[in-house]
Amino acid sequence: MGRKWNNIKEKKASKDANTSRIYAKFGREIYVAAKQGEPNPETNQALRVVLERAKTYSVPKTIIDRAIEKAKGGSEENFDELRYEGFGPSGSMVIVDALTNNVNRTASDVRAAFGKNGGNMGVSGSVAYMFDATAVFGLEGKTADEVLELLMEADIDVRDVLEEEESVIVYAEPDQFHAVQEALKNAGVTEFTVAELTMLAQNDVTLSADDQAQFEKMIDALEDLEDVQQVYHNVDLSE
Repeated sequence: MGRKWNNIKEKKASKDANTSRIYAKFGREIYVAAKQGEPNPETNQALRVVLERAKTYSVPKTIIDRAIEKAKGGSEENFDELRYEGFGPSGSMVIVDALTNNVNRTASDVRAAFGKNGGNMGVSGSVAYMFDATAVFGLEGKTADEVLELLMEADIDVRDVLEEEESVIVYAEPDQFHAVQEALKNAGVTEFTVAELTMLAQNDVTLSADDQAQFEKMIDALEDLEDVQQVYHNVDLSE
């Protein structure tokens, strides 16, 4: 799973370079989560997940509060949650998650981002079966053995616990997100380097230098779209 974690780090590093874009995307995601349930993270699990992710991206409290207050205020703005699947150079696979108030615009924009950069849209299900929904946590200050032991003591099953570079990475089932989070916090973990509900490819692929350059251009084009929240793929970008 090491290469998959490197892909997450690569994506996070790329997004961190444009904080205004990231803050806007989180503002929309927080608003949608708060509007769909109670605007209180103590009772709204979806909102809790988004807020935990927002912490790892250093999203300012003012943006978080503004989005939640907007939901509390009964705003009539509604967003559809959409998932697109497609292919990049050399058959590489991509999943795009979006929140949009204009489905036709978003579909057109996503299709163009694929098509102009050596890719093409696929039908629903053409790619997703090669990915696994996964909860991923990154933390520092503990060893993998220590983390595994404390999770076992809490009677929590996880897929894997690995040491990668200076972090310990925990891979778990999506429905274990809150259980893992609470167990780690109870063990003294106050900050996470990553706390994500993500889609991890079952197998990563390596592209030629030319194909990788084109692939990265396509991913940048997709992530630049206002309506796109997350982009997942199966390309090893660790080199």
